[in-house]
Amino acid sequence: MSGTSSTGVIGSGPSALFFLKNLLDRLHQMESPPRRISIFEKSHIMGTGMPYSPETTNIHSRSNISSEELPELPQSFADWLRCQPPSTLEELGVEPPVDEEAVYPRLALGRYFQAQYRVLVDRLREAGVEVHEFPGCRISDIRADAGGGVTLVTGEGAEHRLDRVVVATGHHWPNKDKPAAGYYSSPWPIHKLVPEDGGVLNFAIGTLGASLSAFDVVNTLAHLNGSFSRNDDGGLTYAAAPGTEDFRIVMHSAEGLLPHLQFAQEEPMREIYRHVSLDELLALVDAQGYLRLEQYFDRVCRPALLRAFQKDGMPEMVDLLSAPDFRLRDFVEKMTDEHDYADAFEGMRQEMEEARISVENDRPVHWKEYMDDLMYTLNFHAELLPAEDHIRLSSEVMPFLMNVVAAMPLESGEVLLALHDAGKLELMEGRVELAEEQPHADSTRIVVSGGKRDTIIDYRMFIDCGGQKPLELSDYPFPSLVRAGDVREARASFADPAEAARVAEKKRDKLSTGEDGRPAYRVGGLDIDPFYRLVRADGVPDPRLHDISFPLTTGLRPYSYGLQACNETARILIESWMRHG
Repeated sequence: MSGTSSTGVIGSGPSALFFLKNLLDRLHQMESPPRRISIFEKSHIMGTGMPYSPETTNIHSRSNISSEELPELPQSFADWLRCQPPSTLEELGVEPPVDEEAVYPRLALGRYFQAQYRVLVDRLREAGVEVHEFPGCRISDIRADAGGGVTLVTGEGAEHRLDRVVVATGHHWPNKDKPAAGYYSSPWPIHKLVPEDGGVLNFAIGTLGASLSAFDVVNTLAHLNGSFSRNDDGGLTYAAAPGTEDFRIVMHSAEGLLPHLQFAQEEPMREIYRHVSLDELLALVDAQGYLRLEQYFDRVCRPALLRAFQKDGMPEMVDLLSAPDFRLRDFVEKMTDEHDYADAFEGMRQEMEEARISVENDRPVHWKEYMDDLMYTLNFHAELLPAEDHIRLSSEVMPFLMNVVAAMPLESGEVLLALHDAGKLELMEGRVELAEEQPHADSTRIVVSGGKRDTIIDYRMFIDCGGQKPLELSDYPFPSLVRAGDVREARASFADPAEAARVAEKKRDKLSTGEDGRPAYRVGGLDIDPFYRLVRADGVPDPRLHDISFPLTTGLRPYSYGLQACNETARILIESWMRHG
């Protein structure tokens, strides 16, 4: 096998897994394939990834993706589960028979990923690639060497010199936990929330967010403090354990919404160009070089959504979308209002029946599926948006997508309703901020505003489940690249300088300056080019440095969450190597 390059991969979770899969698929089509690959993983477990590892999660944390929605790996998730002995299925919380459309605990998915990782590594070795694995090895720094090549520095000070590196590190939480005050900046590892003495938590607990991560917290703590069972009608009920009379969980949601529930899909796999071709999309770019959000909605989303609502038998939405003055903001407000109930739990109960009919009878909800596809497309071209539209996307559209389009498994919805019926779970609307003054050493004070009432609450335990935020440049875990100007923050220029002046009145700290000297907006995370090469301070992408980790690039890839996006990102990267070396 020809090829002389050596490649380092930092991380061995799903992003790295799909990188290896796409590399293997195209290995013999590459003029200069990697001769040597070194994989560095800070965990001692290779191939699982943080959300699916026994070091960070537990049997009560459920995934939200089924086997039929997973990108291709050597063996499908369902087939792999069917090959496991009953003892392993029981250990992983999987009840046979295995179903391609079912969702299973994260631990099961992690064990599956680990098995697929081993197959891919073995096949790469069989194809002539040297694969060196470094479990339990944290990379603390990266240097882009002046003479070419890249040096990786481990936490112990050892150095590894390579031709190029792919950063696939996954989640990164720069804020620190404060266990004494009961504050946790993320739910992970979830074991930290459980008392070491095996006791219960007999007090009110708050979560920031009502997302799927919040559900993992709710489900774990609920099992710690009680048990679930089925009644004679088949409904799920919750019985609190003795001594937990004061245990309850309050989920704080800015909009007061619970996630929509799982729905059947016509096409379980997202596609970037399902509703518009690349040429058609680029033809929408204006004379300034921008793809405008409203133009994208009008020319791409509107016709696709019209088809979807016609299929769903929703003539009111067809009429509204047929009116040219019905814009993106109108659409978001209309569909959010459809999901806005006086009592969010009663709304979920009502939607549970509709969702069950959709899933059990294989009746797709086309508009949600199409909207997911449309935003997936936009995600991979978000660098074309001006600053104004990045701001709109993050403030108006993303909350809508996370609450209305994001799908919670039906079983998870049942758990939430059972806890609410037992008086152990509630939802509070309003924006949450940590109080500047924290008067008590053993609790965390939050300030809630903008909801039904403004209030101050002290929690003995408060968990931020708001998900991964775009990282600041100062949080990038490889300081030498920052100091040398080998990376820079992601930013977008304003199409209208007057809009920059308006933004400056409220968010001056978010303003920057573009290469053309025009005002720009710091969208968060690192700057990358379309091939995931890191962009240096001088605006030139470095062919030695690639970053495919979503938390580090989410400013320019705001809707690339999920395992399908891991595969798509890896495909784009490998195909760029095939074209450009």
